Amino acid sequence: MAISASNTGGAWDNAKKYIEQGSLNKNGHVVGKGTEEHTAAVIGDTVGDPLKDTSGPSLNILIKLSAIISLVFVRFFDKTGYLVPYLEKPSYKPYIDCVAKAMGNATLEAKC
Repeated sequence: MAISASNTGGAWDNAKKYIEQGSLNKNGHVVGKGTEEHTAAVIGDTVGDPLKDTSGPSLNILIKLSAIISLVFVRFFDKTGYLVPYLEKPSYKPYIDCVAKAMGNATLEAKC
Protein backbone atom coordinates (compact mmCIF):
# COMPACT_ATOMS: atom_id res chain seq x y z
CA MET A 1 0.00 0.00 0.00
CA ALA A 2 2.89 2.36 0.79
CA ILE A 3 4.36 1.91 -2.68
CA SER A 4 1.01 2.70 -4.25
CA ALA A 5 0.57 5.78 -2.06
CA SER A 6 4.04 7.06 -2.87
CA ASN A 7 3.56 6.58 -6.62
CA THR A 8 0.10 8.16 -6.54
CA GLY A 9 1.36 11.26 -4.73
CA GLY A 10 4.22 11.65 -7.19
CA ALA A 11 1.91 11.22 -10.18
CA TRP A 12 -0.46 13.94 -8.99
CA ASP A 13 2.47 16.26 -8.37
CA ASN A 14 3.84 15.57 -11.85
CA ALA A 15 0.41 16.17 -13.41
CA LYS A 16 0.19 19.64 -11.82
CA LYS A 17 3.72 20.52 -12.98
CA TYR A 18 2.89 19.26 -16.49
CA ILE A 19 -0.12 21.56 -16.72
CA GLU A 20 1.77 24.52 -15.24
CA GLN A 21 4.49 24.13 -17.90
CA GLY A 22 1.85 24.52 -20.58
CA SER A 23 2.49 21.05 -21.97
CA LEU A 24 -1.14 19.95 -21.90
CA ASN A 25 -3.13 20.57 -25.09
CA LYS A 26 -6.89 20.23 -25.31
CA ASN A 27 -8.49 20.59 -28.74
CA GLY A 28 -5.42 22.43 -30.01
CA HIS A 29 -5.35 24.92 -27.15
CA VAL A 30 -2.74 25.04 -24.41
CA VAL A 31 -4.19 24.33 -20.98
CA GLY A 32 -2.42 26.21 -18.19
CA LYS A 33 -2.95 27.97 -14.88
CA GLY A 34 -6.42 29.24 -14.05
CA THR A 35 -8.23 26.54 -16.01
CA GLU A 36 -10.54 23.88 -14.68
CA GLU A 37 -7.91 21.22 -15.40
CA HIS A 38 -5.31 23.14 -13.39
CA THR A 39 -7.71 23.50 -10.47
CA ALA A 40 -8.31 19.74 -10.49
CA ALA A 41 -4.56 19.12 -10.65
CA VAL A 42 -3.95 21.42 -7.67
CA ILE A 43 -6.58 19.56 -5.64
CA GLY A 44 -4.99 16.26 -6.64
CA ASP A 45 -1.56 17.55 -5.67
CA THR A 46 -2.92 18.68 -2.30
CA VAL A 47 -4.28 15.19 -1.67
CA GLY A 48 -1.12 13.54 -3.01
CA ASP A 49 1.45 15.51 -1.01
CA PRO A 50 0.74 13.78 2.33
CA LEU A 51 0.81 10.40 0.58
CA LYS A 52 4.14 11.10 -1.04
CA ASP A 53 5.72 12.80 1.96
CA THR A 54 4.81 10.12 4.51
CA SER A 55 5.13 6.85 2.61
CA GLY A 56 8.33 7.69 0.70
CA PRO A 57 10.60 8.05 3.74
CA SER A 58 9.01 5.05 5.46
CA LEU A 59 9.73 2.89 2.42
CA ASN A 60 13.36 4.02 2.48
CA ILE A 61 13.69 2.91 6.09
CA LEU A 62 11.96 -0.40 5.36
CA ILE A 63 14.33 -1.19 2.48
CA LYS A 64 17.41 -0.38 4.56
CA LEU A 65 16.13 -2.39 7.51
CA SER A 66 15.41 -5.41 5.31
CA ALA A 67 18.92 -5.28 3.85
CA ILE A 68 20.57 -5.01 7.26
CA ILE A 69 18.50 -7.85 8.73
CA SER A 70 19.33 -10.15 5.81
CA LEU A 71 23.05 -9.42 6.19
CA VAL A 72 22.96 -9.96 9.95
CA PHE A 73 21.14 -13.30 9.75
CA VAL A 74 22.92 -14.84 6.74
CA ARG A 75 25.50 -16.52 9.02
CA PHE A 76 22.69 -17.90 11.20
CA PHE A 77 20.98 -19.38 8.15
CA ASP A 78 24.27 -20.90 7.01
CA LYS A 79 25.10 -22.45 10.39
CA THR A 80 21.60 -23.87 10.96
CA GLY A 81 21.41 -25.39 7.50
CA TYR A 82 18.36 -23.33 6.59
CA LEU A 83 19.79 -22.53 3.15
CA VAL A 84 20.64 -26.15 2.25
CA PRO A 85 17.30 -26.95 0.52
CA TYR A 86 17.76 -23.89 -1.69
CA LEU A 87 21.20 -25.02 -2.84
CA GLU A 88 19.53 -27.73 -4.91
CA LYS A 89 17.23 -25.33 -6.77
CA PRO A 90 18.93 -24.07 -9.96
CA SER A 91 17.07 -20.75 -9.90
CA TYR A 92 18.58 -19.84 -6.50
CA LYS A 93 22.11 -21.10 -7.24
CA PRO A 94 23.61 -17.73 -8.35
CA TYR A 95 22.30 -16.01 -5.22
CA ILE A 96 23.54 -18.71 -2.87
CA ASP A 97 26.94 -18.60 -4.57
CA CYS A 98 27.16 -14.86 -4.01
CA VAL A 99 26.28 -15.29 -0.34
CA ALA A 100 28.92 -18.01 -0.01
CA LYS A 101 31.51 -15.76 -1.60
CA ALA A 102 30.58 -12.91 0.73
CA MET A 103 30.94 -15.21 3.72
CA GLY A 104 34.34 -16.47 2.54
CA ASN A 105 33.13 -20.02 1.97
CA ALA A 106 35.58 -21.64 -0.43
CA THR A 107 33.52 -24.81 -1.00
CA LEU A 108 31.14 -23.15 -3.44
CA GLU A 109 32.12 -21.41 -6.65
CA ALA A 110 31.06 -17.78 -6.65
CA LYS A 111 29.76 -16.48 -9.97
CA CYS A 112 28.38 -13.08 -9.17
